[in-house]
Amino acid sequence: MGRQVSRLTWGDRKGILFFPMYAGFRDAALRRFSPFCGDGEVMAQQDIGLIGLAVMGENLVLNIESKGFTVAVYNRTVEKVDAFVNGRGKGKNIVGCHTIPELLASLKRPRKVIILVKAGQPVDDFIELLIPHMEPGDIIIDGGNSHFPDTMRRTKLVESKGLLYIGTGVSGGEEGALLGPSMMPGGSPAAWPHVKEIFQRICAQTEAGEPCCDWVGENGAGHFVKMVHNGIEYGDMQMICETYQLMKQGLGMTNEEMHEVFKAWNEAELKSYLIEITRDILGYKNEQGEHVVDLILDTAGQKGTGKWTVLAALDEGQPLTLIGEAVFARCLSAIKEERVAAARKLKSPPKRIRGDRKAFIEDLRQALYASKIISYAQGFQLMRSAAKSYGWNLNYGGIALMWRGGCIIRSVFLGKIKDAYVANPGLTNLLMDPFFAGVVTKADRSWRKVVMKATQARIPVPALSSALAFYDGYRCARLPANLLQAQRDYFGAHTYERVDKPRGEFFHTNWTGRGGATSASTYTV
Repeated sequence: MGRQVSRLTWGDRKGILFFPMYAGFRDAALRRFSPFCGDGEVMAQQDIGLIGLAVMGENLVLNIESKGFTVAVYNRTVEKVDAFVNGRGKGKNIVGCHTIPELLASLKRPRKVIILVKAGQPVDDFIELLIPHMEPGDIIIDGGNSHFPDTMRRTKLVESKGLLYIGTGVSGGEEGALLGPSMMPGGSPAAWPHVKEIFQRICAQTEAGEPCCDWVGENGAGHFVKMVHNGIEYGDMQMICETYQLMKQGLGMTNEEMHEVFKAWNEAELKSYLIEITRDILGYKNEQGEHVVDLILDTAGQKGTGKWTVLAALDEGQPLTLIGEAVFARCLSAIKEERVAAARKLKSPPKRIRGDRKAFIEDLRQALYASKIISYAQGFQLMRSAAKSYGWNLNYGGIALMWRGGCIIRSVFLGKIKDAYVANPGLTNLLMDPFFAGVVTKADRSWRKVVMKATQARIPVPALSSALAFYDGYRCARLPANLLQAQRDYFGAHTYERVDKPRGEFFHTNWTGRGGATSASTYTV
């Protein structure tokens, strides 16, 4: 009888033990006849389950277990389950499961299951597999890089089944997953109390011991914030690459010299994970004594989160110019063969930047710092707009705190952003904060000098220059959009507002004398 119960419990979805009326008998059987513990032993119920034993999944499981929690794991390729439990997970409080029912039967109620698989259809597939075996109040957690509209749709679906859903951004890569990532959970608010302890124990901590994880908001809010994080990451990386190219091609600096510059920068205002790893990359040599960075083909990849950020900005009507340029810079890098052909045809090689090298490096530092402020200002402006559109109550200072540790864009700079929003929760843009306004004002001359000299040296700096253009545009009381709107009204009767009339009144001019008085019925700002 024991073996029959074990078979029905773990492998046969149609078996009697899966009917609710037999729940008590089922649970007793599980405690007595668990295939993991042996007949007659009591099986400890696990705190949380995880599906997907790739790099992030494996490391997150080890992280969770190291903080005193028990974990049940499952992978579609079950051989990975056995290999993990008998390898990196050996001797730890980790239970391997070969089926979804097995996984759920081993968990404490309400059952909590993290899905860490490739974004898109695989997440939907596992949700469909989980739902039939879950009970009201159980929690499904998507820890992948899902697009926030998908998370909004999935939250609605899962809640309609009486279950709870969390879509959480997890940033920090392999090392972060193992040692403490930044986590940005959103979804069903009722789920947060059940996972808060686990999430805040496994996430990164600030120097003051604050967890880099807190509840973000309803439905897709968590994945939206993670998406913006990744967009800012694109911008930070592109700006660093532009300063690297200005030093390498413009100033003719060696890798060792650039290594020392980034080392110094990482000890002041620019101290961050990305500056730190850039320092290390520039100093790294292989066994042959070659700098590995010089051996890498100049074509950048991307997984789509930067593009999603730009598309969201377009939907919200927000000028996310710097991150947009960072995404397009990767696209430009990808057409390597065209660029090589163009370099032969349109001959105009970079020129050296002359003058005081030390002074220009300081100009570069200030330009990078000011541009970084613009990138974050645009990112937070986008989140503010989306919060209004989707009804989220985002805590911007709290978001900056979540990014202080564990994630790719972690930096001391984020502490200043937190301070700005603590001082003024209704802050419309970081540039309106006294600290950040002071930094960009101080950097103004250096910033312009860098963009000017880069142009003269024929070295592209799309992110640094677009940041400066946004800064100038944002503080320009009158832009040439009056002419643009006149053009729209001329060819399409799109109407315009007037400077001498209240906002909200629209006018049309019969520019040619042939158009009549009829105007378009819509006017979009």
